[in-house]
Amino acid sequence: MIDQLIEYDKELLRFLNGYHTPWLDPVMLVLTETIAWLPLYLFLLYLMIKEYKKESWIILLGVGLTILLADQITASIMKPYFARLRPSREPTLEGLIHLVQGYTGGQFGFASSHAANTFGTATFFFLVFGDSKRWIVWLFVWAAFMTYTRIYLGVHYPGDILVGGLVGAICGWAGFKFSQWVLTWDRKRKVTASR
Repeated sequence: MIDQLIEYDKELLRFLNGYHTPWLDPVMLVLTETIAWLPLYLFLLYLMIKEYKKESWIILLGVGLTILLADQITASIMKPYFARLRPSREPTLEGLIHLVQGYTGGQFGFASSHAANTFGTATFFFLVFGDSKRWIVWLFVWAAFMTYTRIYLGVHYPGDILVGGLVGAICGWAGFKFSQWVLTWDRKRKVTASR
């Protein structure tokens, strides 16, 4: 069963990775980097400060916890434990997938930290702002695109992305719940102190 799923994962990778074009290669190489999305992160920071003002540190704490959990679970626990080679380093796929400018990523790829971090961030902000800012759902499109760049570059299987995204969504929910708990605690503390 697991072997069959791995084969399906390889076939889906080859299918999705097969859609590439020379002009898009350098674009995808840039857009896969976290620094390329700095304007988006600054905009989200602006939203936090605008909406929560002096309490924005609590929301920042929640998103920080989300990213810390998502990144550490995938990079420090899952990748060494499962030790699944990235497609770019898999000998049986050599010459069968499109790689860009020799970029191969680290040795292991399951589960994707990019997917965990981006879907964690999207989930967190959707839970924080979903009621007041309906357009925030577009963060999931950003997360999907960001993680697709990993398949395009041949450094992740679709299964790496799927599991990483799921881990990220759970971490985003946990970070949100934590920030709401701290927010409630802080507000109660202020009310008690003002009496």
